[in-house]
Amino acid sequence: MNRYTLRQSMILFMAAAIWGFAFVAQSVGMDYVGPYTFVTARNVVALAVLLPWVAAARRQRKKGGQRRSGRRSLIYGGVCCGICLFAASALQQFGMKYTTVGKAGFITAMYIVLVPVFGIFAKKKTGVKVWIAVAAALAGLYLLCMTKGDFQLQKGDVCILGCAAVFALHILVVDHFSPLVDGVELSCVQFAVNAVLGTVLMLLLEQPRMADLLAAWLPIVYAGALSSGVGYTFQIIGQKGMNPTVASLILSLESVISVLAGWLLLHQALTARELAGCALVFAAIILVQLPGWHIRKGT
Repeated sequence: MNRYTLRQSMILFMAAAIWGFAFVAQSVGMDYVGPYTFVTARNVVALAVLLPWVAAARRQRKKGGQRRSGRRSLIYGGVCCGICLFAASALQQFGMKYTTVGKAGFITAMYIVLVPVFGIFAKKKTGVKVWIAVAAALAGLYLLCMTKGDFQLQKGDVCILGCAAVFALHILVVDHFSPLVDGVELSCVQFAVNAVLGTVLMLLLEQPRMADLLAAWLPIVYAGALSSGVGYTFQIIGQKGMNPTVASLILSLESVISVLAGWLLLHQALTARELAGCALVFAAIILVQLPGWHIRKGT
């Protein structure tokens, strides 16, 4: 491994670490504010972080005489991505109220397996090995979620699974629009859409108080500035010049880190059955990313 590849890998790993610990921030934040309030606040913080970046990049392009990306594609793509990301974030926040950080991290990571499944509807070829990975992931999900020995998912698990499904759709939408526009600007627009949708539902369904927001300032700032702002930026920087399969494999480590974060910071232990489920899900995540698969992430 050369020095450049090592540096890019470390940047991607830092993004995965930030996202993994964000599950703790989301869990703690829900002790003070409602899900829509948290989603709104984190996206406002993310915008505050990204807007100076976008402004500086535009000034740099203007000095270099470079053309701006298509405004129509940027707005349309940002709205589509924002709606998907808002739905996924809201489902994730609701799920965090009823499940542990570790389980939420692993179930959310199911989106990497669901992407090739959803790709079938876009007439993408899917090999037998992908279905083997899906079967392994489903088995792991059963062990992880069916802790009472019945065939019913718990409320939090259903919400997080729905979040994973919408995240998979979000990846496909991003894959379509990201080659057409600047990635940071696309993130900025989708965060703005999130903030608007979150504000509307927050005012309609919740009663946000400034005292509660101030009490939850640390989880909100972490989730907004680091998880959304810095995390997405690290992903964009780290993937430059990297094999996308290797990059997505490194980023999928967020699920492992979420378990470690829950254990270290919240003292949330998993049973042997749940750990076995985690192992199966993570194995499926790795298998579906290895070279030789017919479908890569985001297609």
